[in-house]
Amino acid sequence: METYRKFNKPSKDEQKVAIESYDALASVIEQLKSENPEIEIEETHERIKIPLSALKFLGEILKAMSQGKPFSLVPVATEVTTQKAAEIIGCSRPHLVKLLEDGQIEYTKVGKHRRVKLEDVMRYKNRMKKIQKQNIIDIMKSDEELGIYDS
Repeated sequence: METYRKFNKPSKDEQKVAIESYDALASVIEQLKSENPEIEIEETHERIKIPLSALKFLGEILKAMSQGKPFSLVPVATEVTTQKAAEIIGCSRPHLVKLLEDGQIEYTKVGKHRRVKLEDVMRYKNRMKKIQKQNIIDIMKSDEELGIYDS
């Protein structure tokens, strides 16, 4: 399976097509009863069976594209190197290794190399974002109480 290895921001033309496509697809999906509906490619008249879950996922991609949001497709069970995990989190590789050794992120060893599941990296990143957001809120509240910050 080929995956997008970088985030892809849709062009204005792609956004416009995605808006139209998403609306049409969303209304069709609501009417579907089969778990494996067939779609037809108009240009080739080829009919293809596609799992309903994949069709719904396509709808989510079109929705993100219509809003101009960058997107990336990565299989969930993918293992990444420590360098890639560090890039995703936004830290140095030595810092990531310390997080791994401290047990903050699970990993496996393949020979001398550490491998980290992408879902574990994303879970850690999301957990850190929540903590950062709460810290900012706490700082703002503290500043308000001291009269330093006006909300």
